[in-house]
Amino acid sequence: MRRRTIHLAFATAALIFGALAADQALQLRKATQIHQAVAAANAGADASTVAGNIPEARLAQANALARAGRHDAALETYNSLIQRGGTDAVGQAALFNLGNMLLRQGRETAANDAFQGQALVELAKQRYRDLLRANPDDWDARYNLERALRLAPEVQDVFGAETDDMPKERLRIKVPGLPPGDLP
Repeated sequence: MRRRTIHLAFATAALIFGALAADQALQLRKATQIHQAVAAANAGADASTVAGNIPEARLAQANALARAGRHDAALETYNSLIQRGGTDAVGQAALFNLGNMLLRQGRETAANDAFQGQALVELAKQRYRDLLRANPDDWDARYNLERALRLAPEVQDVFGAETDDMPKERLRIKVPGLPPGDLP
């Protein structure tokens, strides 16, 4: 009886460890496929033919396109990853990298065309805000949003609100013992 329980315990342990080993083998196979697809995407190959539908490889391809200066193609790839699922890890990385690309473009463009540079910085701020809505604990996105806000501060004028260049209404206040006049 005792021998039988020991054999059952060893058989159960062997089954559990076998299942864990099979799971690890599947994860290793998937990681190898992702690694090959990312390497091919970084080498400049078309990710749609090499990677199929592996989002990590498409993210690597978008990063490579952005580094190469092909911003329109990178923007299209990032947007496809964000629309696919903006709340998963790959979608959040795509949002962050897209914000960084737009912020970089805005800083470079601002020297030649201030309006286009401002618009790109505004788009970058929106991407960082979208990312912070999905993941409020992302400190890198907070820092980059702060940098973008320093480059292009938020407009405080909200349809008729008073701004610094508008004339201010002056009030006459009478204080006993002092001559009448405006207070500073």
